[in-house]
Amino acid sequence: MELQKRLTTWRNLNLAYQRASRGKRGSAPAAEFEYSLADNLLALQEELSEKTYRPGGYHSFYIHEPKKRLISAAPFRDRVVHHALCNLTTRYFENLFIPTSYANREGKGTHRALDECQRQVRRHKYVLQCDVRQFFPSIDHQLLKACLLDMLPDDSAAWLIDEILKSGVGVLSEEYEMTYFPNDDLFAMNRPRGLPIGNLTSQWWANCYLNRLDQFVKRELGCRPYLRYVDDFLLFADDKQTLWSWRKQIIEKLQSMRLVIHEERAIPRPVTDGVKFLGFVIFPEKRLLKREKGLAYQRKLKQLTKAGNGERLSSSLRGWINHLRYGDTWGLRKSILGQFNLLGVSNV
Repeated sequence: MELQKRLTTWRNLNLAYQRASRGKRGSAPAAEFEYSLADNLLALQEELSEKTYRPGGYHSFYIHEPKKRLISAAPFRDRVVHHALCNLTTRYFENLFIPTSYANREGKGTHRALDECQRQVRRHKYVLQCDVRQFFPSIDHQLLKACLLDMLPDDSAAWLIDEILKSGVGVLSEEYEMTYFPNDDLFAMNRPRGLPIGNLTSQWWANCYLNRLDQFVKRELGCRPYLRYVDDFLLFADDKQTLWSWRKQIIEKLQSMRLVIHEERAIPRPVTDGVKFLGFVIFPEKRLLKREKGLAYQRKLKQLTKAGNGERLSSSLRGWINHLRYGDTWGLRKSILGQFNLLGVSNV
């Protein structure tokens, strides 16, 4: 059965609602949708079947941890549609992803990415770490759609991909600084680009967009010790010359994808200097929290203790401590919690 027909089944839409509402049922938009659940799902089913569905507008806001980012939240009914589409398409994507792409994938995540990074740090002398400049604002819609359709079994859901892409045009325009690539003309600035950070589809489609880079590094460069988390990726080798050569070829490959890296930061370095990755500094024999992460959480703890909300404080502490247990941080945890007289509140 083609994707379009599977998309509009009651079973798929109901599953999409269940997943979209997970952890959100106390919110007003989710509660309002649930109040007339059958009617809302039937309306979506009809719109999707007749291809008259049109996404609503985004609610955008900034977050500042770990860095300032513009988050764009779609209306709840649109999030149901995003889940309905992802329910069907992600297994095709997963079959084509490399094992060492760790972001937004079941059974992967930050802690496994950290483990793999340290495994490679112990095996190799040098690392090349790169990150894409303005990644989500830079993603080109024309190239992304071609990439997605290459990965899917048919193009019957192409119209919905188009609608979701169009809904995000301009959302991140103020976050994008125009970059011209070889053979561009002045009209290149009008190319639709950008994926709203916050959509489930954006998380998956960003991985699809960089899957071409992953395949290039693995298959054409022949670099086996490689891993990626969103747009932060690392290549390992035992000599700098190899990494410098790979760096040049990666820059050229990314140009064809209308992306650029922070070249000033992408310098081959000895792993003994420590690899700053996902909030930690990774050495062959230890894993430390980045200093700025510790300072940021101290500021947050100060705010939480001042607010006097015990439940919120306890929840934050549990999450923070569970994350820090993946590094050599016992002394740090004890020091920070001791400053706020919280050693007895949570098991460090």
